[in-house]
Amino acid sequence: MFEALTSYHLIIIFSITIIISYFFNLYAKKTGIPAVLLLIFLGIIINYSLRIVGYSKPDLLPFLGVLGVIGLILIVLEAALDLELLKEKFGLITKSLLVATIGLAITAYFSALLMNFLFDEEMLTCLLFTIPLSILGSAVILPSIDDVEKEKREFMIYESTFSDIIGIIGFYAVLSFANAGIGESVTGEVIGNLLLTVIFSVVISYILIYVFQNIKGHVKLFLLIAVLLLLYAIGKMFHLSSLIIILIFGIMLNNYKVFFRGGLKSLLKEDKVGHVLQDMKVVTAETAFVVRTFFFIIFGWSVYLGSLWSFKVIGVGLLILLIIYAVRAIVLFLFNGKNITLELFLAPRGLVTILLFFAIPSELSLGNQFQGVLLFVILISCIIMTFSLISYKNKISKLEHIKEEEEESIINDISEEEN
Repeated sequence: MFEALTSYHLIIIFSITIIISYFFNLYAKKTGIPAVLLLIFLGIIINYSLRIVGYSKPDLLPFLGVLGVIGLILIVLEAALDLELLKEKFGLITKSLLVATIGLAITAYFSALLMNFLFDEEMLTCLLFTIPLSILGSAVILPSIDDVEKEKREFMIYESTFSDIIGIIGFYAVLSFANAGIGESVTGEVIGNLLLTVIFSVVISYILIYVFQNIKGHVKLFLLIAVLLLLYAIGKMFHLSSLIIILIFGIMLNNYKVFFRGGLKSLLKEDKVGHVLQDMKVVTAETAFVVRTFFFIIFGWSVYLGSLWSFKVIGVGLLILLIIYAVRAIVLFLFNGKNITLELFLAPRGLVTILLFFAIPSELSLGNQFQGVLLFVILISCIIMTFSLISYKNKISKLEHIKEEEEESIINDISEEEN
């Protein structure tokens, strides 16, 4: 079947998929059902529909791997381009950073203790599996909270962004320890690698911003993305923490006025850098939308629902979910007070969780046992978020309806008095 597809068939499939994903996004905004969940279910339906008619599933993991790397880079870049280093937002940034870091660390640690007890694996190995499950899915959250009140929405944007970035960096740090073994020399090597990457990232970011503000013509944004992909790949070859390069570049570009001060300000052409920044945000968001669309559909196409039908998978999944929401409730209560119901249940696992799971070395025996748990936690956390958003939207609608009735009543009373 798949061998018989022509270039026109592929164009039609690509176009229809993007159109469906767009309408999924519109539907998600109206109902509160995450578009990601709809895409995963679409992939599952495609998979089992083809099985019913007798077609075997092609090997999609290579495509998932490529989309995963590109998606990871775009997620970090998109998140960094949303981080504004403003004085008036310092309190919000600090609070969301602490909530994201503490919640992620405690959730990953207690979940790893659980995995260590149940699967009898080393703690480092268990952490490789639990860190991804401790990361908030910003790819799921951000498109779903447009109608949430401003204060809560801003907090969730910052928290999910920090959760992505810190989780990714933490995962690869633990992976370095797991591959090399624990010791002082390894710790020194990891810290040295991190410092070298940060210094290189700052220098290369200054150079890129300066160079690209002076490039004439319209065809330069994908050139910039290509340069970032190249730097990521080269950094990986030299065992650098490549995602930090992407992160620092995005933060410096979005906050160029903060970083180009004093003598460096004379090198800056603010109007041109501003245009590059705005266009970069659009291109990154659009490209990330396409990558997310195909990634989640292919993921849904690749999953095996039979892995869910196990008491062990359901039991472990429920325990991990209990840890996730218990830790989140405590941390949010400490930093945000009592009004945390909405934020508590806006804790889905998504794209980064899946990407990091596939980055775990295949020789780790825990992988095959854990696939069902991964799928269970992702699906249930997204479903919980769905019910929470639907409940929130219904509550807001009722309040707006009551407000409208009160306003009409006041207007009627005034009219009667005038008469």
